[in-house]
Amino acid sequence: MEAGIEPEDIGQNPEYAGRLEYHGDKKKDCTLKITDLRERDSATYKFRFITDQTRGRYYGDPGVTLSVTGLQVKVTGGHQDKTLTCSTTCTLTDNPTYIWYKNGHKVKEDTSSLDSDSFSDTDSYSCAVKGHEDLHSPAVCVRGQNCWSVTYPHQGVCALKGSTVDISSMYDSGYDTITSTLWFSSKQSSSWKDELVPEDLTTDPGYAGRVEYAGEKERGHSILRITDLREEDSAEYKFIFNTQTSGWGYSFHGTTLTVTGLQVLFKDPTNIIEGMCLRLFCESICFLQDNHSYIWYKNGQRLFSHETKYLILDPVRSEDAGRYSCAVNGQEDLASAEKTLTVRCEYVGYNSRTTH
Repeated sequence: MEAGIEPEDIGQNPEYAGRLEYHGDKKKDCTLKITDLRERDSATYKFRFITDQTRGRYYGDPGVTLSVTGLQVKVTGGHQDKTLTCSTTCTLTDNPTYIWYKNGHKVKEDTSSLDSDSFSDTDSYSCAVKGHEDLHSPAVCVRGQNCWSVTYPHQGVCALKGSTVDISSMYDSGYDTITSTLWFSSKQSSSWKDELVPEDLTTDPGYAGRVEYAGEKERGHSILRITDLREEDSAEYKFIFNTQTSGWGYSFHGTTLTVTGLQVLFKDPTNIIEGMCLRLFCESICFLQDNHSYIWYKNGQRLFSHETKYLILDPVRSEDAGRYSCAVNGQEDLASAEKTLTVRCEYVGYNSRTTH
């Protein structure tokens, strides 16, 4: 390390918040695990320990250099014979096995290259590393610019129980004419006639009267709209289309919907003492998008001037006791259950002394 410069503890870096795990025994094993890797995590990482001796700070040099890469399909060769290569910006360890996809269907599990003299003008190809199929490469057109694709603007969506949600997809069938489209959830596959053949969500009794399709077909845009959301609607949803000869596969991930309710939480509810500082949180099990503002209620009456997901009582007074609930602004009918706040008064006793 450069003299006089104190290294940064990445555990204190907000860029790594919620993504670091320390493993080992903190004696000889100092393994660091980083999850949800991002390209900007590429760096050299070093371990340091401090002893009780003077100048007893020790660093592991040269450290471990991490390179984070994505997958990309590269097309080489002439007009007839072409080779597809699943490439990375660095060499992946452990000699991984590659999986190839054609129009969303898994077609081959082999090496990092795929050769053929019969690639269609409308076929798209993608690759992934076995064991990490959810991290597949973007699909590419082998010939021309118009080929099959299905993409989703959002990998995950969080929505309130009882509300309405829109899940979108963009699709392209190249020069082929689409004969049918549908949305489905593999969670419902046990009720399908054939577990390998997805069935339209609009025919599922569990969604009866709550599902409709929207969007602009001429622009390759489809929207799945689910109303009156229930917690059991939490699932992954996928879109597929069919042509006269084939159909888009469903090996790739779609959009995962998480349905949540709201609840009021605060620390140590049985030990709230008058005079302390208390923060009440309006919590959900997933992150609600769109920067919502919140509404707080006490004993059924709205508390104005409080629009964030937390309510601060500083100091807590005896008159703050009551039943608290919260809601997202604009969805007041989907408020949380009430939570009772009890405030204890703590008196300090003393003995008076009279001097004669």
